[in-house]
Amino acid sequence: MTTRRDFLRNAMLTSAGIAIGGISSKMNAANYSKIVGANNKINVAHIGVGNRGWDILSEFEKTGLSNVVALCDVDLGAEHTKKALDKYPNAKRFKDFREMFDKMGNEIEAVAVATPDFAHFPAVMMAIAEGKHVYVEKPMGRTFYEVELMMQAARKNPKVVTQMGNQGHSEANYFQFKAWKEAGIIKDVTAITAHMNNSRRWHTWDPNIKKFPDPQPIPDTLDWDLWLQTRNYHDFNKDLHYGQWRCWYDLGMGVLGDWGAHIIDTAHRFLELGLPEEVNPVKLVGHNDYFFPMSSTLEFKFPKRGKMPPVVLTWYDGVDNIPTVPKGYGVSELDPNIPASVGSDGGNIKPMKLNPGKEIYSKDLTFKGGSHGSTLSIIPEEKAKEMEKKLPEVPRSTSNHYANFLLACQGKEKARSPFEIAGPLSQVLNLGVVSQRLNKRIKFDRETKRITNNPFADALLTGEPPRKGWEDFYKI
Repeated sequence: MTTRRDFLRNAMLTSAGIAIGGISSKMNAANYSKIVGANNKINVAHIGVGNRGWDILSEFEKTGLSNVVALCDVDLGAEHTKKALDKYPNAKRFKDFREMFDKMGNEIEAVAVATPDFAHFPAVMMAIAEGKHVYVEKPMGRTFYEVELMMQAARKNPKVVTQMGNQGHSEANYFQFKAWKEAGIIKDVTAITAHMNNSRRWHTWDPNIKKFPDPQPIPDTLDWDLWLQTRNYHDFNKDLHYGQWRCWYDLGMGVLGDWGAHIIDTAHRFLELGLPEEVNPVKLVGHNDYFFPMSSTLEFKFPKRGKMPPVVLTWYDGVDNIPTVPKGYGVSELDPNIPASVGSDGGNIKPMKLNPGKEIYSKDLTFKGGSHGSTLSIIPEEKAKEMEKKLPEVPRSTSNHYANFLLACQGKEKARSPFEIAGPLSQVLNLGVVSQRLNKRIKFDRETKRITNNPFADALLTGEPPRKGWEDFYKI
């Protein structure tokens, strides 16, 4: 099934770089007045309504700024989508977002996309072309060029508000980092250590894998073919579905894709890191061709930016791959600002040895921080006390990430993590996964946006051609 062909034929990825043309916004003043309505709420269609999608539905509800007009999920009727269906009985229901746009596009002002990473791209691209504001979970896309194409689509449609769901970008760490950077407290940074060392879903699996899991019966409620969308066909297996998709190179982005945007986002933004010029897989334990390593150490090298010196960012994941912390670090108590991660058994687990977070090394000061909205502190404690009177006042957030998006849709605020900001951050993660997947050092040309030392790695920036029936989203 392919619809909206005019859009898709005009919004294509070309093999020599990327070009987008012919996308036009369908949101005019008359349509806007119909959609917003007298209660000044935004009519939102939610694509992916179970698990994380349910969390986003709930958070949007708390803002008091949205109406749920449509629920779209390939597994309507499954246990994990029932809460949404029961909560919003008047919302129209769809399995296919293309059908949703065809049948009720004029009733929708914004969409929230909470599908697996590999399924972000088509829904986002069609929504932008329809003139709908877009909130999409992190990372923006599974491949570098999916993200590139989404950024270009957003630039072609400047009236469309975009926001990636790295919610810490609207919390205390965002405002603190910004204020400290502007006041010259954070300056001359040369190194960052980032880490997420909790157990992951695949940590009990055998890395000597030779093939994908054997087929299992497809659940009656699930449209498996539609779930796969643009990806190569895989037989259904429970270890590919639900959150398990995150484990596989074919479908997800591992620990780095899951937590990287929450941990390095403010450093990436306010230190203006952009894209790296080199990524090194320093250590990969249990490396294989199918799912992510048991532990990874990845080194990202960012060049000098203006007067700011080069930065080396080192990423650590894996329960036995905990980085050395600087002298005077202090304790790593459980931070209430960091959500619990999901263990291999599907249950929530707490960090055992070191919180997910980061250490930032500058010429004169060392900072430690957590993930999401956790604030930075100066270490050691004696240095923090010495700097206390020099620290600027940090403004409070006027809105959380969900309200910020909806207020931006109303023209009352500016989105804090739009695609122009979130895209390069997502692409850093994409490049890390390419190096991780191949277990190869890659050199990256920031101007041409190509990998220059490994043709296969360069091809992975685009990835495999889309599956039959989804070609119109791309031109390979």
